Amino acid sequence: MAQLTKTSTSLLIGLHDPADERTWRAFDTRFRPILLVVARKLGLDHQDAADATQETLLKFLSEYRAGRYERSRGRLRSWILGILKYRVADLKRAKGRRREARGESAIVNLPEDRELDALWHSARRAAILRQARKELLEHSHLAEKTLLAFDAYVLRGQPAEQVAQELDMSVNSVYVAKNRVAEKLRDIVTDLEQVYDEDL
Repeated sequence: MAQLTKTSTSLLIGLHDPADERTWRAFDTRFRPILLVVARKLGLDHQDAADATQETLLKFLSEYRAGRYERSRGRLRSWILGILKYRVADLKRAKGRRREARGESAIVNLPEDRELDALWHSARRAAILRQARKELLEHSHLAEKTLLAFDAYVLRGQPAEQVAQELDMSVNSVYVAKNRVAEKLRDIVTDLEQVYDEDL
């Protein structure tokens, strides 16, 4: 979690230094998955979404280092989302021109800022949960059987009796595993939310 424990403010300070690859990787690790999900929700296929995300991050970095971001004018996520929104619009317009040439509609509709913000929050939450699960598996020191029981019972929705039988444990132990893992996950999620949300 080392790359994700830096606050957004410390990441932004580090981004001013072009030689600080570590900070750029931390920023990229935190925000690329979110932007990729938002781009997909805006109707891009996987490759176009990946391209739009890459171009958004590079444009953000270039403009940020040029001093174009002012906190007094709004949240950082709004600025990044604005960059992504225009990149998605450009891609859709290019495809629209091809559709228009075939006699199809070329109208490009993109969501309002409020809807974009909701997409950001949803993607952010999913990214935090993925990262929390990864942290749990790497650093929790929970028994493997406990984690397997949680995955089967909570994530895959298998009945507790089936999980108990498959893992050779009691049904009560499945419930205990669920509670232990859920508690650890809650703690990790709380920590990650504080890191992700600062100044954004």
